[in-house]
Amino acid sequence: MGPRSVPLLPLLLALLGRPDPARAEGCDLQPVTSERPITLSYATSTVPRGCVSNSSMDTGHEVHILSVKWSEVSPVPLMVTVTPRADACGRPAVLILLCTRCSATITSPCSNLIIRTDAHLSPETIRAPNPEPPMVSSEGQLLAWALDTYGGITSYSELQDPRRVQLHLGEDASSPPECVPQEHFNAIQHLETEVFFHGVKGCSRSDAQSTGAAHIIHFQSEPSSSITEVNLSVSCAQNSTGNQILILQSKANFTWFLSSKCNIHLLVSGSYKMTLFPMVFPGMLLPDTEQDLIAKAFEKNYTVIASYSAIPASTHISLEIHEHEMVETPVTTTPIVITQPPDLPHQVLLTLKPWKCTDETMEIVIIRSYLEPIKDVVNITLRDISCQAEKNATHFMLKSPLSHCGTSLEGRGYANNELILSLAKDTVLRSVRVAFKCEIPRELFLRLFPTAAFEAPQTELEINKEAFVQASMRWMDHPADLQLKECWLLAAGREPLLLLQGGEARGAGVAVLEGPPSSHGRKIWRFRFTYTVPEGRHIPFSAILKCKAGLQNDTIFEKVLELTVKDAWRPLNYRGLGLAAVLGITFGAFLIGALLTAVLWYIYSHTRPISKLQPVSSTAPASESSSTNHSIGSTQSTPCSTSSMA
Repeated sequence: MGPRSVPLLPLLLALLGRPDPARAEGCDLQPVTSERPITLSYATSTVPRGCVSNSSMDTGHEVHILSVKWSEVSPVPLMVTVTPRADACGRPAVLILLCTRCSATITSPCSNLIIRTDAHLSPETIRAPNPEPPMVSSEGQLLAWALDTYGGITSYSELQDPRRVQLHLGEDASSPPECVPQEHFNAIQHLETEVFFHGVKGCSRSDAQSTGAAHIIHFQSEPSSSITEVNLSVSCAQNSTGNQILILQSKANFTWFLSSKCNIHLLVSGSYKMTLFPMVFPGMLLPDTEQDLIAKAFEKNYTVIASYSAIPASTHISLEIHEHEMVETPVTTTPIVITQPPDLPHQVLLTLKPWKCTDETMEIVIIRSYLEPIKDVVNITLRDISCQAEKNATHFMLKSPLSHCGTSLEGRGYANNELILSLAKDTVLRSVRVAFKCEIPRELFLRLFPTAAFEAPQTELEINKEAFVQASMRWMDHPADLQLKECWLLAAGREPLLLLQGGEARGAGVAVLEGPPSSHGRKIWRFRFTYTVPEGRHIPFSAILKCKAGLQNDTIFEKVLELTVKDAWRPLNYRGLGLAAVLGITFGAFLIGALLTAVLWYIYSHTRPISKLQPVSSTAPASESSSTNHSIGSTQSTPCSTSSMA
């Protein structure tokens, strides 16, 4: 039997983190012609056809023309808002709105606005003398009529499926003298509109076993576009219970501001911020082709593409997700455990993603204030409920080995577990399970241990004492091909010390140790060494342990571990100083103290009264005795004075 062949393309795509396009086979996107699963609209100032001119500046009115086309009947009335520049309504303006068989509401603070329209106006529309609309059948006839009637045209815009229109009054002398319509005209100076998107497509795989549905919005921005932020408002049908995901694809420098009222999973490129949380979350790199985005949805087990929408760049998008009928999969749960459908705890935790994995541990840190939308969270555990999170006034914290707490390593490069939230409301206690996958980084990990038990890693390297190093990495494809190439110890002022090379010890005091067997694609290397510093030489404050691992094809993974050097004979306050410097500082302090003591004693001894220093002599001159008595004051006795005079 010959060697088993491995498909090369899927392997390369997996290494690059891209979905396999073969997953999208059997899904041929087609326009959704029946009842649409979504209503999507976006803001734009680019109109299919339009123009501006200064021809109305010498007339009695500025004139704006809106010609509305419909690809299907609008589900809502058209909203038109007309606003003056600088809040001034001095110059009369004319709005010509051609919107056959539509309802419209026109609002403006300018009571002198003249409206000519064939639309059915709502009662909220401003009421001014409104003459009849023109009877025309083409764009050319419409523009010619406006010129004949008013003598000039300020702006003309053709609109396709508008939902709202914001029209700014005002004229620009720098505009062309004639209004000549152009394709894809940028009307940003005077108009912004929100238009319905009717190009929704969808598909589903015939062999689909999942009930999950994906909604994909593919942002297609022009290279010259300056838009880097987009506000997305998402709403869903009441009591929506479908298992759905929203995939938002854009440039990497985009920021999405999400306002959502849905229980829906998110997959976002660029970065995003939600109204519930103050921070900006990093997104992920998503493919930018139609087939690859479909494959990404299928990879996440959403095999119904309920909607695929490729829209131009916009600053605001409104998405309404309607109820999507799918076959429900029954879920067996205990009465107090909620596992379906995804609810607010799911949305919050899957947005926060508070889990972080290394190749051997899982750590979960949740800021308690971020759980306020959920309310009543009293305890958090993993799948094994004996693994409870510690909590303080600000955080829930939990750390466990990947081999404990019910964690499984079945997925490629992922650790799978569940967060179980215990919620207490009044006297009712219930639990919510949130399944999650924690990505295990494909990188080299370095750890330093004080003993051969390889427990309790530290970052302190003690001089003249054995230290134990563990290097490890997970490589799910071919862990046997991984090799620890070399390890160095680097310190300022010292020559680099080679500890390990090609799996063999290099240098005195270094020994390779036998590591545990590989498990779940994880390979472990261990060795010990002793760091010595010759007597009288400078002892560094810090050092760096640097190791490289790699494959036979020269793919290299490098890791650096920063260490603090500890000398058992060196006081902590003098760390970094030599012995001579320490002794010099100590002797200097002693000498200064002795000199200060001598000076103080000298001052004290020469300022005390003489009578306190020696007894009174009978042979002392009278003047000295008198002087002494005077300095002492009235407290001196009379017999002393008499004896002195005698």
